[in-house]
Amino acid sequence: MFSSKIKKYSSFLFATLFVYACTTKPPQVNYSDYKVDKQTNIDSSYIRMLMPYKDSLDKSMNEVIGFSVHGLFKKQPESPLGNFMTDAIKTMAEKKFGKKIDAAFVNFGGIRSYIPKGDITVGKIFELMPFDNLVVLQELKGDKLKSFLGRVCEKGGWPVSTGLTYAIKDKLPVDILIDGKPIDETATYIIANSDYIANGGDNCDMLKSIPKQNINYLMRDALLEYTRMLTSNAKPIDAKIENRVVYAK
Repeated sequence: MFSSKIKKYSSFLFATLFVYACTTKPPQVNYSDYKVDKQTNIDSSYIRMLMPYKDSLDKSMNEVIGFSVHGLFKKQPESPLGNFMTDAIKTMAEKKFGKKIDAAFVNFGGIRSYIPKGDITVGKIFELMPFDNLVVLQELKGDKLKSFLGRVCEKGGWPVSTGLTYAIKDKLPVDILIDGKPIDETATYIIANSDYIANGGDNCDMLKSIPKQNINYLMRDALLEYTRMLTSNAKPIDAKIENRVVYAK
């Protein structure tokens, strides 16, 4: 008896839901396109509301933190800009992590601007490194580091800090030297990279499974602090080609 009532109730509920589904219209979304150009009226109330924040942001971004005599630009396989950035990351990471680092890398595609000749502002560093990528350390066996360099060479060569040099031949790494010595495939090396690359970004899958040391230190902050440090020591923000990465003859 009770079971029969349950069945009748279930049938009634199903029929009710079926009728509702058939008769209820799906929700509609209405939208309009608005063209924003120089002729668009400006809402002065919003401008007044945002002005204090804009003034504060402009003041921060326009702060001059260094000076470049020649300006720094990126190119492959090596560039003054890449050398400056990787040296900055290696130097500051050694201070923050408190350990010696064999080499630091920056993926070429992650460099989004340049450093102009003359005053360098905070805003210019943000343009150079707009993403909130973190500096992470990884301990790599020599064979794994060689595999990573293989991927780097496939992509035309990435900037590398002092401490490591390599040549590219047929898109493969050759003549790899670490602290002036040939790479030892059984030795362990500490490298600094962005968390994006260390997590396998840009097809660097060989790094994904390797433990990462992370103290939530932004690559951009490393560049800012390094620039300020050089300036406080009365040094300009410049670098030169040092044959860290070359094409093998």
